[in-house]
Amino acid sequence: MPQKKQTNKEIPTLVKNQALVEQRRRQIVDAAVTLFIQNGFHKTTTRQIAQAAGISIGSLYEYIATKDDVLYLVCDAIHAEIEQGVADALERAKRGKNPLAEVIREYFMVCHRMNDHILLIYQETQSLPNKWRRIVLENEIRITGIFTSVLAKLMTSGDMPRISPQQLDLMAHNISVLGHMWTFRRWFLANHYAIEEYIDYQTRNILGMCHENAS
Repeated sequence: MPQKKQTNKEIPTLVKNQALVEQRRRQIVDAAVTLFIQNGFHKTTTRQIAQAAGISIGSLYEYIATKDDVLYLVCDAIHAEIEQGVADALERAKRGKNPLAEVIREYFMVCHRMNDHILLIYQETQSLPNKWRRIVLENEIRITGIFTSVLAKLMTSGDMPRISPQQLDLMAHNISVLGHMWTFRRWFLANHYAIEEYIDYQTRNILGMCHENAS
């Protein structure tokens, strides 16, 4: 998982070394995802998370305050990786590649790499306190907004036909959901498609819909 540019500030920590905070929280998140999937969020204890992460329970509480914080960090890790991946895709697009195709590919690959994390969030978001749940949902909308922004820039540059704002918004949500579909339906899709095939088919479908909606 790539390191975030900035430590999450919503969850306080007793540790001053920000690089260490990022490292330990990544350990905690990865260990927690496995346990939450195996045992469920409510049946998993913080002691089990600490043991799986290879740290003491006392050390665990230097980086988080509650088990709810761990679940929120899982959500935050997904959003951070998506945003970094999309930024990298847009940078590659400056070298002549199709920006929308690059963004779709990178987003789908993040969904592929973090499919357990994403599935867990959809299963357990309701377990978060209202404060964390609100932030998670806001982050989801912000990620979709990135797709909206890319589509709008392509229309402005003439690389994509113009569509209505309503169609634009729906197209952005379509991209978001199609990435998650690889997670939800992987029990079927992974037996019939390699991830590269899935990306190729869905990218062509999305690009085709962009042109159809403009007609």
